[in-house]
Amino acid sequence: MAKYSDIKGFTVQTLSTDPAASVAASGSWASGGNLNAKRYGAFGFGIQTSAILATGFLPPPTTNVEQYDGSTWTEVNNVNTQRELGGAAGATAAEGIIFGGSPGSNKTETEEWDGSSWTEKNDLNTGRQQLGGNGVATAALGVAGYTGTVTNVVESWNGTSWTEIAEVNTARFGLFSTGSTTDAIAFGGKITNTSALAETWDGSSWTETSDLNQARSILGGSGSSSTIALAFGGATGPTSGSYANTENWNGTSWTEVADLATARQAGASAGLSTTSALFSGGTTDGGSTQPTQSEEWTTTFTPTTLQQTVEGQLFFNSTTNTFKETILDLGAGSWASGANINTAREGGNGTGDSAEAALLVGGYTTSSPTIRVANTESWNGSSWTEVNDLNSARYLLASSGTNTASLAYGGNTPPPAVTAVTESWNGSTWTEVNDLNTARQSLGGIGPYTSALAFGGTTPSKTAVTETWDGSSWTETSDLNTARGLQASVGVTQTAALSVSGDFPQGNTVEQWDGSSWTEIAEVNTARYNASGSGSSTIGLIFGGRIYPGSPPAAYSALTESWNGTAWTERADLATARGDGGSAQNISNNSKGLYFSGSNPPYVYTEEWTAPLANKTITAS
Repeated sequence: MAKYSDIKGFTVQTLSTDPAASVAASGSWASGGNLNAKRYGAFGFGIQTSAILATGFLPPPTTNVEQYDGSTWTEVNNVNTQRELGGAAGATAAEGIIFGGSPGSNKTETEEWDGSSWTEKNDLNTGRQQLGGNGVATAALGVAGYTGTVTNVVESWNGTSWTEIAEVNTARFGLFSTGSTTDAIAFGGKITNTSALAETWDGSSWTETSDLNQARSILGGSGSSSTIALAFGGATGPTSGSYANTENWNGTSWTEVADLATARQAGASAGLSTTSALFSGGTTDGGSTQPTQSEEWTTTFTPTTLQQTVEGQLFFNSTTNTFKETILDLGAGSWASGANINTAREGGNGTGDSAEAALLVGGYTTSSPTIRVANTESWNGSSWTEVNDLNSARYLLASSGTNTASLAYGGNTPPPAVTAVTESWNGSTWTEVNDLNTARQSLGGIGPYTSALAFGGTTPSKTAVTETWDGSSWTETSDLNTARGLQASVGVTQTAALSVSGDFPQGNTVEQWDGSSWTEIAEVNTARYNASGSGSSTIGLIFGGRIYPGSPPAAYSALTESWNGTAWTERADLATARGDGGSAQNISNNSKGLYFSGSNPPYVYTEEWTAPLANKTITAS
């Protein structure tokens, strides 16, 4: 019998377990042993099979301590000072320290556990509660916390005494920290409300890094360094609700992985990696409900056994006896909230070639009277920063390029007038260059800043004019088949683009540009105008917009549709319906997306689209 590899020219790998995007992506939570006494705000340290849970609030605060052996909790010797919501550090149940906490005056006491008893040691310099703690019994950090006011104080423990060191950049309390005294990360917490902030420590200074996807406080976590961490659970704030979300930190970004079975806050954590962790006790609602259960985090893969997911890979799963393929699962894609822009506005435009790097340009802040702005903001994946303004304030403009090399063109300038002005951005300043041949607003635009494509718009009447940019000047080329403005633009090159929907009232027609002419193709499912888009002409997204009639004067849309080169499919909605926003439209695929500002008060929202890879069973058809 002929071999499959001889017929097809390649082999199909056989795996016992589906590949995963990361070690943590193969993880899940399972029930562990129940505590003997329910409590929240307890101190936790150690690892999943050897952990200590000390004190906490029953109520009242207790001195009780329990030890975990991987299956059962056993009561051991009590601490000297009853308390809750402090910091802890320790590698196993054989040794560790607890420090700080409440109630009453903010505690300074430090106690050391030697595997059988607790000994009072030198106090913290600054008494506080809800601080982060990480490290081991002889080398630990106490990070930020609450002294009566929010503090950014950090102290280092050398086994004998505490020394104040470099402060975190943002004072907060209810945060979690993990790692060592020379390599750590602190995340989450509360400032005036829950925070998603994360900061890394290199032994001498703290550096702000990418935020958590979900802001939260009094959360749990595990990890070993500034590049390896898990965040789980936590309080929602300002209400007393809890999260079950778990996120994995890989040194660059946070990714959501499997949730806890029970959403909770103020639990005790143990774990020094992202492959094994423990979360015990806590409260689901701020105090009245206190589960006694523990949950254990375990991954299928270790760093040395990980089978990495790669889009398009084909494999045979010998455990389930199925052929599978790893594909982009757009159906599982979703939008998540990001940091707000600095200047509330609508009618601006955006560009960028990644969800971690974008530019928001122009817009207007009020409509009666219309106040146009020249403001430009740059996105770094976690926050917006104001940079140098356009030379010409305007809205309903188009833009192309990246956040360091961009082109802005057309729009509406005061007194109400369409403009042909084109400006070039070099990463620090805007410079006026040659104008469009046809002044217009509400136009579409795509491409790099050296080879852009501008199409449609209003002059103020609707136009079908298309122009190409060669890095120095615009040239008119073949018109759209249907004159329109307020369309969504999709495409990353000058020779391949989509003009989607638009007009007022809205249409649902779509035209595709092949570098020389426009052709009408499959219509979108929902007609709309003032939507935004990203991706290529064969793998794209559109989202948001307005639908007429509605109030006021059209209904805002949250709808998202993906394009596969043949048809449009509805996907998960935006969290906040809106139109007239900007997008990182030069992202080349539809696995990532970024949408920001836009109509619907307060005009400041940012949302990030992510679609995961998934292993799908191949079925005969």
